[in-house]
Amino acid sequence: MSKPQIRPAEGARYSRILGVGGYRPVRVIPNSEVLEWIDSSDEWIRTRSGIEQRRWAGPEESVAEMSVQAAGKAIAQAGISPEQIGGVIVATVSHLKQTPAIATEIALRLGCGTAPAFDISAACAGFGYGLGVADGMIRGGNAEYVLVIGVERLSDLTDKSDRSTAFIFGDGAGAAVVGPSDVPGIGKLIWGSDGSQADVISQTAAWDTAFAKPDAVNGAGDELKWPALRMEGQPVFRWAVWEMAKVAQQALDAAGITADQLGAFIPHQANMRITDAMIKALKLPATVPVARDIAETGNTSAASIPLAMERMLESGEARSGDLALIIGFGAGLVYAATVVTLP
Repeated sequence: MSKPQIRPAEGARYSRILGVGGYRPVRVIPNSEVLEWIDSSDEWIRTRSGIEQRRWAGPEESVAEMSVQAAGKAIAQAGISPEQIGGVIVATVSHLKQTPAIATEIALRLGCGTAPAFDISAACAGFGYGLGVADGMIRGGNAEYVLVIGVERLSDLTDKSDRSTAFIFGDGAGAAVVGPSDVPGIGKLIWGSDGSQADVISQTAAWDTAFAKPDAVNGAGDELKWPALRMEGQPVFRWAVWEMAKVAQQALDAAGITADQLGAFIPHQANMRITDAMIKALKLPATVPVARDIAETGNTSAASIPLAMERMLESGEARSGDLALIIGFGAGLVYAATVVTLP
C-alpha cells in the first residue's frame, strides 16, 4: 500500500509589483540645520554624499503611521482591497519594540483580516528581501497578494554629534503590493550576506549594555543616550562600489536583460558617489534614468528603493511597464538585487 502524499500548494506561475506608494515626513531638515550640530559645510556634505536635505519624522509620524499611509497608496494603485492581501511583510531596523512585530499592527489598521504579518531585519537590503519572500509566497501558493513595506525612523538612531553620520539618515516609508502575473515581473533575486564585515555598519551598543552599563556608551558622568548607528565610511564605500556592481550585473544576467534594455536603475539611496561608480561599472547608457532621491530624502535604509521608485514614476522619469534594476545593500553586510517590471 502506497504512503499518503501531501497535496502540493498551487500558486501563480509568476509575480509582479502591482502598485507602489510612499510617505515622506512633513519636517524637512536642510544641510544648514545639520551644520548646527556638526563642524562641517554644505559643500562638504553635498560632495561627500549628494544630500541636500532629509526628512525627519515628528511625534505622530510613527513607524506604523508612515507604513499605513504608504501602504494605502500602494493598495489603491494595485486596484485591490486590503481584505485580499494574504501577507504583510515589513522591513525595518528602527521599530524599537522587540515584540510584537509592527507588521501585525499595520495589518490590523489597514483591514487585512487575519493575513500573516511579520517583520524582517535586513537593513538597506530589506525591501529586496521582502520582494523575494513575497514572490515565493505567491508562486508557492501561500498568498495571492502580498504587501511589502520598507520603513525607517532612523532619526531615532542618529547621533547628531557624529560628524561621519549625522548628515546621512532620513525617515520615511515605501510600500509595494506584489501579486500574480501571466508573465515574469520579478527576476531571480541575487541576495546574500558577509558577516565577516558586520562591524563596519552597526549600532553603537546593544540595548542591555546601553541601559545596564551607560558609562560604556556615553562615558562616565554623561547623561544616558540612546545607542546610535555608526559606520566606517571607507570600507563601506569600497565594498559597495566594487562588490555591489558585480551583484547588480549578476541580477541583469539572471533576468536575461542587458543594461541598455532597462527603463530605470533604482539603487539603494546610500550615497551619490556610490551610485555614480556603479553606473560606470555597469556601463549603463546615459539614456537610462537613475534614481537620485537621496538628494532630498537622505538615506532611508529599507524605505529608500520604494520611495525612489514612486518618485520616478510620479515624475515621469520612469514609466509603468519599464524594466528596472534595483539593488539594496547595507548593515550585515547584506545585499539583494533583481530586475522588476514597474507597476
